[in-house]
Amino acid sequence: VSGSLMSVYSGDFGSVDVKGNIQFAIDYVEQLNELHIFICQCKDLAVADVKRQRSDPYVKTYLLPEKYKLGKRKTSVKKKTFNPVFNEILRYKIEKDLLKNQSLNISVWHNDTFGRNSFLGEVELDLGTWDWNDKSNKQINWFPLKPRTSTMAFELENRGEMKLALQYVPQPVGGKKILSTGEVHIWVKECHDLPLLRGNRLNSFIKCTILPDTSRKSRQKTRTVSKTTNPVFNHTMVYDGFRPEDLKEACIELTVWDHNKLVNHFLGGLRIGLGTGKSYGTTVDWMDSTSDESALWEKMIKSPNTWVEDTLPLRMLMVAKLTK
Repeated sequence: VSGSLMSVYSGDFGSVDVKGNIQFAIDYVEQLNELHIFICQCKDLAVADVKRQRSDPYVKTYLLPEKYKLGKRKTSVKKKTFNPVFNEILRYKIEKDLLKNQSLNISVWHNDTFGRNSFLGEVELDLGTWDWNDKSNKQINWFPLKPRTSTMAFELENRGEMKLALQYVPQPVGGKKILSTGEVHIWVKECHDLPLLRGNRLNSFIKCTILPDTSRKSRQKTRTVSKTTNPVFNHTMVYDGFRPEDLKEACIELTVWDHNKLVNHFLGGLRIGLGTGKSYGTTVDWMDSTSDESALWEKMIKSPNTWVEDTLPLRMLMVAKLTK
């Protein structure tokens, strides 16, 4: 699998021969219901930027296969070193029982200024067979980095990301509306590393719907930005009629599309809400925000009249159908 997949995706991962080791420890902290991954250091990493003979490594983790639910965690970037020391803890809030069905994917990447990050190796642990009571499993250990094998992580890497900012304005100035409703402002700034579906041309635009309203009037979209996988939109959308309590029930669905004369192709999307699985008391499948997505929404709710910003990884979504 890895051989054939590697050739498909080699453009995204660079073609660095994997070498070196990573040192880390994992532990489950019962009091906090958290999985802690202590990333210590790496040794003898491969050269990612051959021209400048350097690597700027960072480490990224996912829990698979529920990769979207909990999102990724990553360390800071260490510049110009093949032996980076991180000493950082990456945390996942997750019930211990759920770990039985998970694998932990830890990968090392070279951070490239132009967003073409190169893969430097990975380690995958099956948490289903992990003995949490074995003291030696809590100790810091060295693991050899391996070439890419995880097909799950392939799908993950391949959608790009979106930089956006949100703001809740409780009482818009000059509004004649009842004072208790406010506006949600969505500022879509740019996307990075969008996947090329056909050839080397990409003409992308973004659609926005505020669920549960799937009517045409709820849908707004940006202009199309041509011929780039890193489009800059700088487009702000405003939705009004939000009472503070509506913010707990609503969810912003942002989807990125490749514009084509015949049919637009879906590239990836975000759903930004509380991710509770429910809206106004009804169970809905679209209330499925990742921890990073819901963190941004919570931040917006807690800081009215202030822009809050993040760059979030795009993911596969079952896009909500439009109603009349």
